[in-house]
Amino acid sequence: MNPEFSPFKPGLPAPPELFTGRRNELERLNGMVKAAALGNLKVGFVSGERGIGKTSLVSLVRHASEQDHNAMGAYVSLGNVQTLNGMLRKTFNTLLNSVNKPWHKQILEFFKNHIKKAEVGLPGLPVNLEFSMPEQDMSHLASNFAPVIQKLLDDSEKKSLLIILDNINGLASDETFAHWLKSTVDSIAVSEKNLPLCLILVGIEERLRELGKNNPSVPRIFDLINVKPWSNEGTSNFYKRIFRSEEIELQDSILELLALFTGGLPVFAHEIGDAVWRIASSRNISENEILKGIWLAADIIGNKYLQPGIFADIRSERYRSILREIAYESPQLQFRRADLGRNLTDKEKKAMDNFLRRMEKLDALKRDPEIRGGYQFPTHLHALYFHMEAQRAKQTAKPKNKNRRPSRSS
Repeated sequence: MNPEFSPFKPGLPAPPELFTGRRNELERLNGMVKAAALGNLKVGFVSGERGIGKTSLVSLVRHASEQDHNAMGAYVSLGNVQTLNGMLRKTFNTLLNSVNKPWHKQILEFFKNHIKKAEVGLPGLPVNLEFSMPEQDMSHLASNFAPVIQKLLDDSEKKSLLIILDNINGLASDETFAHWLKSTVDSIAVSEKNLPLCLILVGIEERLRELGKNNPSVPRIFDLINVKPWSNEGTSNFYKRIFRSEEIELQDSILELLALFTGGLPVFAHEIGDAVWRIASSRNISENEILKGIWLAADIIGNKYLQPGIFADIRSERYRSILREIAYESPQLQFRRADLGRNLTDKEKKAMDNFLRRMEKLDALKRDPEIRGGYQFPTHLHALYFHMEAQRAKQTAKPKNKNRRPSRSS
């Protein structure tokens, strides 16, 4: 079918109409936004592994905060930002460039002394503004963050401000940021006038632990929202709803197959769904087309979401037979070295330890501290990709040595 009309959005935050599930998480986050509108500071941390849909979740909350709660919302993707000053500069720069927002004129007036340039780009595109506070003044902004935010809200006549700090990979390791965050929250909490601010940090659980290492008191300030994989039922409902919107009905067996390879990860759902859409020759999608779409999605996922070294090694013949034994039966997160070796040929056993060391070096596997001789995948994304590759390897495997012991997947 025409790829230009695919209803799936791989690699992008899901728009509200494609958002699935997460009712409890949405209720908690929306509750925090409501509390901020009543003048109560709220600070949250949205955690979950890569591909779980954290960005889509908080994007939906930001949209709702502006529409339903008269809030000013700023989604700030920090990327390579590694310092407190860099975070503040990126945050206020985001507010400055919130064109098409009802508060934009008030923001421009508020920051009029800190706009370095206004460049008109290509015809029809918005003006590009840059927050230009000198570096030597940034410490003053950090120290007076709460009154600056309060004055900004007073001037804009908005009830509250929602700031979402996503992709905090570099920022979490900055000790200055951790101390600033804790001291700012504490100073607001003990002040006579509370601040109508909802601050949401977004990252994997490791980033929360990093913040805790830099300041052990920081984790206590957060309302923690952990985003988990969809259930099989929720995954099936996602595919059913999206395909049905295009007047396509899928059999239950096909929905179960899609759910198995999706593993509850929205990032996989959109990649697989989009690949199936492009493979399918008509709206009567066959199981064979579903499988071809899954294998196509495996290539895309390997290239886009895993390190090149992982993708290259897993596709090599030297390791694929070992891979079949690890991940063929199901996308399991853990396994024992002894169990793996029990089902390999002598030639495969010789390559096994090299394979495990190589995958450890690439952070595609790590030792399981709770199981002797155990290994585990760092995320569901890795486990599912290994499973997809194991399934594909099984489809194209050469006949095995007849003296080989029967494997679990035989």
